[in-house]
Amino acid sequence: MGEPTAKLEHHHEARVPAPYLRGMDLLDAPLWNKGTAFTEEEREAFGLSGLLPPHVETLDEQVVRAYEAFRRKDDDLERYIYLRALQDSNEVLFYRLLLDHLEEMIPVVYTPVVAQGCQEFSHIYRRPRGLVIPYPLREAIPTLLAHRPHRDVDVIVVTDGERILGIGDQGVGGLGIPIGKLALYTIVGGIRPDRTLPIVLDVGTNNLDRLRDPEYLGWRHERIVGAAYDDFIAQFVRAIQLELPTTLVQWEDFGVSHARPIVERYGSELLTFNDDIQGTGAVVLGTVLAALNVTGGRLRDQRVVLFGAGSAGAGAADALRAEMVEEGLDEAGARRRFSLINRGGLLHTGRTNLTPEQQVYAASVEEISAWADPRSGPIPLSTVVRAVKPTVLIGLSTVAGAFDEPLIRDMARHTARPVILSLSNPTNRSEARPADLLAWTEGRALVATGSPFSPVEYGGREISIAQCNNAYVFPAMGLGVIASRARRVTPTMFLAAARRLAELSPASQDPDAGLLPPVRDIRSVAFELAVAIGQEAQRSGVAPRVYVETLRARTEAVRWTPSYPIYSVD
Repeated sequence: MGEPTAKLEHHHEARVPAPYLRGMDLLDAPLWNKGTAFTEEEREAFGLSGLLPPHVETLDEQVVRAYEAFRRKDDDLERYIYLRALQDSNEVLFYRLLLDHLEEMIPVVYTPVVAQGCQEFSHIYRRPRGLVIPYPLREAIPTLLAHRPHRDVDVIVVTDGERILGIGDQGVGGLGIPIGKLALYTIVGGIRPDRTLPIVLDVGTNNLDRLRDPEYLGWRHERIVGAAYDDFIAQFVRAIQLELPTTLVQWEDFGVSHARPIVERYGSELLTFNDDIQGTGAVVLGTVLAALNVTGGRLRDQRVVLFGAGSAGAGAADALRAEMVEEGLDEAGARRRFSLINRGGLLHTGRTNLTPEQQVYAASVEEISAWADPRSGPIPLSTVVRAVKPTVLIGLSTVAGAFDEPLIRDMARHTARPVILSLSNPTNRSEARPADLLAWTEGRALVATGSPFSPVEYGGREISIAQCNNAYVFPAMGLGVIASRARRVTPTMFLAAARRLAELSPASQDPDAGLLPPVRDIRSVAFELAVAIGQEAQRSGVAPRVYVETLRARTEAVRWTPSYPIYSVD
């Protein structure tokens, strides 16, 4: 018998890696396994007869059965475990189930439930997925990278597990984030699942709960820091450059002290970006632009208060500032439109503990002296809101309830349509609940959140709440880079994605609709953003020029859709 071959939708042709994929070997290969959907001819040809029940199911029938099993689970962690097990046994069925139930499934495979999955990683571990690169094996990184499950890789998502969502250092458990992100790359962006690679760089953990846990699977050591850490990252980058030089590398959930330096150091050497900084910035910018399409205002005229000045907060400020400059403000004028607050209060020039990216937004002590005395201690969010009178308030702080009623009512007194984004994840870290924000502003606020919330009934209206999730942007970036054959990721590619996202806002037609398209449409939205990203890559000179019709056709051609391959049994 010859080597079996398969054809996938969108003219993808795939070949089973070796003729020995028969019987249980074939059933144990997640991308190629069809389970009860193997035809009678395939069962005979590949030694499957007797290993499966006799009825041949369609993929649609399998999805019904899988969804029934999903619904029987009693809590979100059990649903997460079930979906991960399905992913590890039958990837086509897993992705088709997600595709049929996007709004219900995405919060389980990613935010907010993935946070619990990371915390419980060592307790729910079943099968390997991706790569774990521990610090003690730093001299063997090229060898470890060569052990990857699939030779050809389009996208890597890598984390060191230090700053997982709003729950902090999870050590090796941070691998749950790249696994979840890459599931969205596939179901949203259409990146083939066998061309993705999740990686965790295990440099230890400072989380005592993890270190004291007898079941913890990671390297039991405090986190490596300083020159040793930097050298480890450099070794990893060199290995990528040698082994996978054209692969898109997304850095995810690194601590503040590492996130920006890494992407700035290697941005000109790799096809790479940091989603916490640049992806967050793009989706925040797109959401704010969508809100301004409702109010009729201009971004350059807004006063922005950002509560949370870490990687994500500074990234959001950078994207908004870049767009203000595009609208005609000079750099100094744009910077004055921002007030950033962290746990130490307002960022100002009298503080000596600011990172370089925070110093960009430090308010002049002379300018704020009229309403605050920096020498008397941290200047809190409430004081800043009262003095600055923001039109846009963004929360990336992980401080639950930080946007309380007095604060929001104070803001609403000074602007007719306050734009309020409470973006911290998971849900229990959100700065405010949408129902409260609308109640405290008499229904005038334009609201988006980081985690999913149900529509809010207010004043006889049903107001949809947009989930300002990076999932709108990073899968589109992957698809756009692959389709356009971009050599680098530029800042303007993220601005292009944000503008296109705002153009697709349902709120431009119905002010009670969400500021962003519903999650059920996220796959088609990602396609449109990918085309915009590809066009900007061409304008930036990092991708070959083609007609937009050609780019759209190429973008469609590379998208993978979950459907079973048709095996040749000749």
